[in-house]
Amino acid sequence: MMKTFFRIFLSFSLPCIVSLYASAQDYRLVNNFAFDRGETLVYKVYWDAWILPKLVAGTATLEITEENKQFDSRDTYHIVGVGSSSGMLAKFYTVNDRYETYLDEQALIPWYFLRRTKEGSYVRNDDVEFDRKNKLAKGTYATRTVPDNVQDILSAVYYARTFDFSSAQKGDVFPFDFFLDDSVYISQVVYEGKETIKSNHTSYRCLKFKPMVLVGPVFSEPYPMTVWVTDDSNRIPVRVESKVLVGKIKVELQDFSGLANPLTAKLD
Repeated sequence: MMKTFFRIFLSFSLPCIVSLYASAQDYRLVNNFAFDRGETLVYKVYWDAWILPKLVAGTATLEITEENKQFDSRDTYHIVGVGSSSGMLAKFYTVNDRYETYLDEQALIPWYFLRRTKEGSYVRNDDVEFDRKNKLAKGTYATRTVPDNVQDILSAVYYARTFDFSSAQKGDVFPFDFFLDDSVYISQVVYEGKETIKSNHTSYRCLKFKPMVLVGPVFSEPYPMTVWVTDDSNRIPVRVESKVLVGKIKVELQDFSGLANPLTAKLD
């Protein structure tokens, strides 16, 4: 259960990614008003079960650094996501995860993805270079052919924040794809409408989504997760809940800074 909490956090922070295709020589242009360099989002991760209700399991941070590294003479956002176990659970199960992506500033596609994962006895380190002209993802363990504009799991969160959901209707289904562990995953999310929720003692107007996941050792059903993002120009995730084999994993926004827009979805 703890083995995947940070990957779970990233996975269910992926609202509505629609694939837009370009030729091998051209890059799309995505209008981004949702985020900019200097943004930091801090989360607390809980495990909630009848035996130990809302036990602190760890923390997660998403940061857009001030760095502007160029790939193919194009500017990028350097985004870093880190997650670690804490509290009582960290004493018998250690989690230290770090994900980085270099996201094209105009096309919002990743050029380079870095992963450093240590979860108990499980260790995986991976560096993926995206060769956009030849539609290849060149990883530490394998090279794979990928679709145009494919995301990595971290860059997908930020690309999704740029979408306009103003005309979305409850029950609308949106496809998305991302590259992870030498594979392209095709999935979808269901828009669940609008809802006002309280996260970390603060109320927010939110958009609600249910992403589809892979059924396996962690998830026994395809739609176990719910994610709430602010119903304003920032589109930041404020709460995530996911059923696991025992209880639920909950992620709540604790702190933020450097937002590109006023947080008008915050009610108190």
